[in-house]
Amino acid sequence: MSLYADIEKLTELGRPFVVATVVSSQGSTPQKPGSKMVVLETGEVVETIGGGAIEQQVVTAALALLAAPERHTQLLETHLTHDLGMCCGGSMTVFLEKHAQAARLWVFGAGHVAKELAHLAHYVGFQVVVVDEREAMLNAERFPQVSREVAYPADVAKALPGGPDCYFCVTTHDHPLDQACIEALVRKPSAYLGVIGSRRKAARFRQRLLAAGFSEDEVGRFESPMGVDISAITPQEIAVSIIGRLVAIRRSPAAPNKSVSKEATPVSG
Repeated sequence: MSLYADIEKLTELGRPFVVATVVSSQGSTPQKPGSKMVVLETGEVVETIGGGAIEQQVVTAALALLAAPERHTQLLETHLTHDLGMCCGGSMTVFLEKHAQAARLWVFGAGHVAKELAHLAHYVGFQVVVVDEREAMLNAERFPQVSREVAYPADVAKALPGGPDCYFCVTTHDHPLDQACIEALVRKPSAYLGVIGSRRKAARFRQRLLAAGFSEDEVGRFESPMGVDISAITPQEIAVSIIGRLVAIRRSPAAPNKSVSKEATPVSG
C-alpha cells in the first residue's frame, strides 16, 4: 500500500510523475504482471519493475513522456535479450501513464469572490494558494482545503517566478493594491493573468501601466474583466464565470494569454 500512498501524496503536492505498470511478460523476467514503479521528473523512482537495463529503459521513456505535452500514455514492449542484452531471455510489456503537474492558481485577496473562486478551483483540480495580509479574512474556516499565505499580496506577487502552469487572479480589496499586483506579475510567465473589476477600471489600469513604461504587448497580457459572459452577479456566479475561463485555457494549452474583454463579465471590484 505504500506505493499508492506515495502516489496520493505526489498528487496532493501537484508534482508530475509517471506510473509504470508491467502488463504482460513471457519467459524469464525480473518482474511479473502487476508490478508497478513511479518515475519522478527528477529521474528518481519509487519501487521497482526489475532494475538493470529494463528499468533504465522505462525511466528514460517516462522522462520523455513527461516532456511531451501532447502525449499521456505509452506502451513499451521489450525483449530483454534481443533489445537490451539482458540474460533473462524473456520479454516484458510496460504501460506508462503520465500524471502531469497540477495547474497552480494564485488568488490575491481573500474577499467574497476569492472565497468562492478558491473553493471551486480546488474542486476542479487546481492547486490553490490564497494570499492576503488580513489574517482575520484568510482563515481555515473561510478557505478550507487550499493553501493560505498571510502576507502583503504585492510582495508575494513580486517574489513569484511564474511559469507556464501558473494562473494569477487578482481580487484584492483595494484598487491600488490590485494595480501593484498586476505591475509585479505582468512581465512574468503565466498561463493566465486577470484582475477583477469593470471595463472602466481595466482601462484606467492600462493607461497607468503605459504611463509607467510598460509596453502595449505587456499591458495586453492581463484580462479584465475576468471570466466568460454568463451575466454573473453573485460571488458564486462570478467564480463560475472565472473558472470557466481558466478551465478553457487549461484544456487548450495553445490558447493565447490575452484579454477577452468582449466576452467577459463586467464585475465591479
